[in-house]
Amino acid sequence: MKIAILSRNTRLYSTRRLVEAARERNHVVRVLDPLRCYVRIAPDNVSIRYKGKALREIDAVIPRIGTTTTFYGTAVLRQLEMMGVYTPNSSDAVLRARDKLRALQILASHGLDMPVTVFGDNPDDTNDVLAMLGEPPHVIKLNEGSQGTGVVLAEKRSASQSVIEAFRGLYANFLVQEFIAEANGSDLRCFVVGKKVIAAMQREASPGDFRANLHRGGSAVKATLSTEEKRIAIRAAGALGLGIAGVDLLRSRRGPLLLEVNASPGLEGIETATGVDVSGHIIRHLEEQAGA
Repeated sequence: MKIAILSRNTRLYSTRRLVEAARERNHVVRVLDPLRCYVRIAPDNVSIRYKGKALREIDAVIPRIGTTTTFYGTAVLRQLEMMGVYTPNSSDAVLRARDKLRALQILASHGLDMPVTVFGDNPDDTNDVLAMLGEPPHVIKLNEGSQGTGVVLAEKRSASQSVIEAFRGLYANFLVQEFIAEANGSDLRCFVVGKKVIAAMQREASPGDFRANLHRGGSAVKATLSTEEKRIAIRAAGALGLGIAGVDLLRSRRGPLLLEVNASPGLEGIETATGVDVSGHIIRHLEEQAGA
């Protein structure tokens, strides 16, 4: 197969591993910076060029689109889809996952349990919005943040109000969520490929923090999931239309809770913690879906 990887940095671990896995299985693979792609849109004649040359005969594309390039990156991905290129994560699926509010609304409509979440815009409604959530602590997070950025724990109602005022002052969209204290600063990252969880790790927050993200200094070990946790992870990825996803869960007194779904999950942490060749699983999935 001829495989394209949409990534702005060829030196990133995830990009390098995907290239290595593709070449190990004798595929032709090319990394494309989505910001250097440009498109022609016309009836019955869509095309895409990269650094002055037409892109043709691509069988499959793996999107590794960062949050800062979501709009342009998904436009390029959409153009490739229109040209008949297979992708495990469509442009619409990436957009659904990237918008935390939209994703939670979709996931809730599928009956998946999650921390109670509230959303409101007008300052006059702040007290009532927080009343719908319940007593603090509250977790306040930017709607399009990633890797733990833009996530704040407010332990008092006054602190919640102050953070909300600050985010509103920045014209930022944000969510306020129930804090699951019994999770003790840990979560589960379930890596879904196709309709299987092929690897899972438990992430622990660094001392003094509540965010378990590895980019925030957290640590990770291989995790053994229950049947229910696997089922939730697979259902969550499917609900958003993702063939490749990192699904984050919390273990709570009322059972597994869905935290969020990542459409471009990093590979370094999960491969290091579990020893699983996640990159190889992804390439084999492309073979099954797009043809060897």
